[in-house]
Amino acid sequence: MQPLLPNPTRRLPLTRACNFKKKTLIISSWLPGACRVCCGWTTDQFVVFAGLGERPVGLAENWLAEGFSRLRESIEIMSVSIIIPTFNGASRIGSCLDALVKQTAGRDAEIIVVNDGSTDNIADVVASYSGVCLITQSNAGPAAARNRGALEARGTIILFTDDDCVPMPEWLPAMIDPFKDPSVVGVKGVYRTRQRRLVARFVQVEYEDKYRLMSDVPRIDFIDTYSAGFRRDRFLEMSGFDTSFPMACAEDVELSYRMSARGLTMKFVPAAIVYHTHPDTLWWYLHKKYKFAFWRVLAVRKNPSKTLKDSHTPQLMKLQLLFAPVLLSAIFCDVVVHPKVPASLLVCAAFLVSTLPFAWRAILKDPIVGLLSPLLLAARACAQLLGVATGLIYACRKPAETATESHA
Repeated sequence: MQPLLPNPTRRLPLTRACNFKKKTLIISSWLPGACRVCCGWTTDQFVVFAGLGERPVGLAENWLAEGFSRLRESIEIMSVSIIIPTFNGASRIGSCLDALVKQTAGRDAEIIVVNDGSTDNIADVVASYSGVCLITQSNAGPAAARNRGALEARGTIILFTDDDCVPMPEWLPAMIDPFKDPSVVGVKGVYRTRQRRLVARFVQVEYEDKYRLMSDVPRIDFIDTYSAGFRRDRFLEMSGFDTSFPMACAEDVELSYRMSARGLTMKFVPAAIVYHTHPDTLWWYLHKKYKFAFWRVLAVRKNPSKTLKDSHTPQLMKLQLLFAPVLLSAIFCDVVVHPKVPASLLVCAAFLVSTLPFAWRAILKDPIVGLLSPLLLAARACAQLLGVATGLIYACRKPAETATESHA
């Protein structure tokens, strides 16, 4: 995959590393004195050395160069571009933009909406928000829409969210705070919901159980675009999202896996909260689980090192995928062999035991969800197994593509 090339016709970045006055004020406060003592430099010479003109020549320059480079990076004022892809999202994007406009007021930030070939009045809705940039393209899928937004963005940091998400007031500062560490390349926030229907509550508990795993590791390898952030230069260098994923499913995971394979640092930010409308019917939930499992097969195929483990997926969930085929085998055994203890009963008991850790944690948050979670987890396992099976068939028929390691 070739790196994405920025649009040369766009304006220069919102903010340079620092303007002359800010650099001079910060740098001249105490470091020039140290340089006068150590190197005999004047304040003017120090300011020149800090990046505001010609560099002085001296024996101390090489020794101090790396340190001052890091200083300039640490005092960089980050500019931010928030990118929202949308397809026929006129009826839902308003709440998202309302929240973001308030957060970007007075900040060095822009909001970009990428209209991915919508047929509704999304252009009129976005036009009602002063300062929000609308980019329109033919329908090409969410991965291509996000990449287009990144190419057009002016910020040094690019943030992504979805048109059905409502970022909380502290979402923007929480998302950009980890980038104060120059080694951090990507960040991921969290979902919340205000829904009260049972299935939606279960979905929220399910997400929070995965967040529990991510909070225990210093680096993650799994970023979802509902609340995602990247350094723009590294995102473009990595060629952005893989556009072979035609829908909003696993293209973000695949990019995360590629970044992880390169050893890039990504952080989990539980304070970066977006509210979302989760699936609230069993059919809707199982359909999404099937779809996620289907496309995850392709993401893993491109990044085989993530087959066994990543920072987001519980290992027990993978084990539970075997429930349906093992249960069918056990039922066949019961019919043919007639064991004293039905094999199907043993399989169901083993599955129930595998759900107890999740069920207990769920009970502490939502007792009804916790008590019903074994049944919901069994249904989830069946939907995911079907998705994995059909994804494997699709992957076998699809010509093999270059794996992550070849991009590194």
